[in-house]
Amino acid sequence: MSKLTKITASLGPSSQSPDVIKSMVVAGVSVCRLNFSHDTDAVQGEKFDRIRKIASELGRPIAIIADLQGPKHRIGDFATDNPYPIAPGDTFVLDSDSTPGDSTRVQLPDADVLKSLNVSERILLNDGKIELEVKEKKAGDKGISVVTKIVRGTEIWSRRGFNLPDTLVDTDVLTAKDRHDLEYALTKNPDFVAVSFVQKPEDIAEVRDFITARSAHPVKIIAKIERPHAVAAMDAIIDVSDVIMVARGDLAVEMPFEKIPGVTRALIRSCRRKNRPCIVATQMLGSMVHSEFPLRAEISDVATTAYLRADSAMTSEETTIGDNPVVVIETMAKILSAADEDSIENSYDWNRVDDVPENDWSKSVASMAQLNKAHAIVVFDRDGDATREISCRRPDMPILAVCNSAVVANQLCVSRGVYPINDPRMFGQRDATAALAQFNIPAGKTVIVDEDSIMLS
Repeated sequence: MSKLTKITASLGPSSQSPDVIKSMVVAGVSVCRLNFSHDTDAVQGEKFDRIRKIASELGRPIAIIADLQGPKHRIGDFATDNPYPIAPGDTFVLDSDSTPGDSTRVQLPDADVLKSLNVSERILLNDGKIELEVKEKKAGDKGISVVTKIVRGTEIWSRRGFNLPDTLVDTDVLTAKDRHDLEYALTKNPDFVAVSFVQKPEDIAEVRDFITARSAHPVKIIAKIERPHAVAAMDAIIDVSDVIMVARGDLAVEMPFEKIPGVTRALIRSCRRKNRPCIVATQMLGSMVHSEFPLRAEISDVATTAYLRADSAMTSEETTIGDNPVVVIETMAKILSAADEDSIENSYDWNRVDDVPENDWSKSVASMAQLNKAHAIVVFDRDGDATREISCRRPDMPILAVCNSAVVANQLCVSRGVYPINDPRMFGQRDATAALAQFNIPAGKTVIVDEDSIMLS
């Protein structure tokens, strides 16, 4: 049980068979992410069913995230499929006209975006390879048109995606596709729903209202932080969310890339103060899409995620379309285990980051465990809140969370150092010895938490 930092694995064509999923879980995966940007309802449903069956076969909780696509902005079509030449300094117009584009203009189909853009704001196309600066905004017979100057780029072609780092888009966070996907996902009882391109706390409230109106299942909401506006409002967004994901891909397009490490640290620390799990995502082991070995920089990146006390590191394309997703998980587990065991980096005193009075009781639990060199902390937890709070104090021993609900046990799979047990009998009898035995941890020197009581056995 040396690995305290969890692994969230994205499933795709390379990793959706029962044998591969099972091997990935055995290798260290606690949370499976289903990307609703891809695949049909039927395919996603099959993944849900496979994961639940594997969890039953292995006798361990596995959490499932339904990750919504969110508003994916793209420009319209050009007259031909060939790239059109552009040059820095040229004028380029984005408008409402559906006529195929050329080197001087193209349709921008999203009326909300055209309405929200303002002079001097940037538009980044094709992952930032093309940059446009808004110079003028006009209203005409065919609707709004935005006149831009090309800052960077040499060619442009149909359906390029774009980012708006400076613009607060006045639109619903749930697109029509998201609403359809979420309605379907709720029929499969996901443990988490991840919301893409969150801009403000009200976006989370919108999703929570949508879920509450359609399902009694206690789904928890993950806010994906991938826009500068979300970074600016991080504390307010964390307050209304259940989990935070640092989505470094789009975030590094919309913000100066050199700021991403600092933003990641700030998010992890704020999550810990507010007792919210934090997942760090994107390009963790990206070179392993086609390689059996990680880059040395990737090894450091994964280890740093553990050193910073994030709750979970997440894989993306390396397990969705990679040549060997099981090897990826085995590699990540080795790196995280070594980092979690590093006594220099893992000083408990060094790692305390908050003086929030509301967290005093959980700090007492963690301190008692550390001072007595406890083998484990056992928590009898009805809703998971106590376990999450103790986890956010980052003790360096495992936390065994005994639950009487499969949903609570699944949702604790994302929290650092937590090994959930769904066993109503063990929960009812408050049988800490049985919990320890399940993980081959010797009895004695254990901190036991039961509702308001804390004791050392």
